[in-house]
Order: sequence, then C-alpha cells, then structure tokens
Amino acid sequence: MRKRKIDNFAKWRESAKKIGLIRSTYPAPRKDGNLAELVGVILGDGHIRKFPRTEELSIFSNSNNPGFIKRYSELVESIFNHKPAITKHGSKNCTRIRIYQKNIASRLSMPYSPRGSLKIVIPAWILKNKPFIVRYLRGLYEAEGCFCVHKPTSTYKAFFSNKNISMINNVFRLTKKLGFHPHKDALRVQISKKKEVFEFLELIQFRKY
Repeated sequence: MRKRKIDNFAKWRESAKKIGLIRSTYPAPRKDGNLAELVGVILGDGHIRKFPRTEELSIFSNSNNPGFIKRYSELVESIFNHKPAITKHGSKNCTRIRIYQKNIASRLSMPYSPRGSLKIVIPAWILKNKPFIVRYLRGLYEAEGCFCVHKPTSTYKAFFSNKNISMINNVFRLTKKLGFHPHKDALRVQISKKKEVFEFLELIQFRKY
C-alpha cells in the first residue's frame, strides 16, 4: 500500500485530528533550564531517529541508576507532554527511555543520530544564560561524566568523556566560562583541583536526584 501511495486511514486520521484524538500541532518547547538539560543528556547518551511518519527519541541509562531513569523520563514527559516507554534494552544492563513523536529533531534544533563526526553547536539561547549553561552541563555530565577519588594520593577528578571532538571543545569552553580551570585531550575534559571538583559537582548537582 505504501508503494502504491494509498492510505486507507487518511480520512479517519483527519477526523481524529479535528476531535483531538490525534495531535495535529507540535510547537517548539519553551527554552528554559529543563530543555537545556534535556538537550545535554540527549547529546551525551541519547539519539534521535527519523521514520516515514514519526521520529524516535531515546535516552539510555544504566539499569542500576533509578534516579537517572526517573529524572529524565519525567523531564521528557514534561517537555513533550507524552509519557515515555521505559524498557530494558537488549541483554545488557541498559534501560531505554523512549518516545515517538513528530518533528522532534527540528523542535530541539538537534541533528539526527549518529552524531559522531558532526560539529555540535551550543544553542545561542543556552550560551546567553548562565543557569542554562549549568543545566546543559548537568545533562552532559549525567550521561557521560564521572567523579573519581584516589585517597592515598589525594587525587580528585571530574571527567567528561566523548568521542566527538566538538563536544569535548564545547564542554571545555563552558567549564572555563563558569570560572573553572579544566584540562582536555582528544577524548575527555578533566577538572583536577580538589576544591574546584567539589564546587563544580555541587554547581551542576551531579548525581543528585
């Protein structure tokens, strides 16, 4: 039927839209801290896929992190007004938060996956607002960040890791903009001064659910 371009449900779909059974409009979400954080976590550990009549947004989490799953499933629901499905992903210890809806990528101004070789640009509305920068970084660090301590050598580190070079440069730029002194290489950004590590983690509320 698709090859012949015949849609048996076209009339029903139009009538369903008129009475509100099917959404017919998909406005862009409000640009606020919640959206900034969601954009960050999607860039860190999510993807957006395009299908003929809809799009899929998925965010992945370690199944042993219920705080992450609860926080970002609720964030997705509040922004898209649609309760996501939460399911086990494959045979690994991974949980997927997923919704299907139209025009997700364009409404978030984000590219489709995979994004590994793409240049990721920080949205201008985030760059202009310090609280939005903080929430954006929280999303990124919740997805791809970690906090490491080695007490025998009094070593404290906050890491962000990603294979996308532009993402590494973005995180390095933003942490400096917030007054920290990070270091970076091709795969990670690192804050190493003990005082700054704790200040940064407290600022972004890392792993506080």
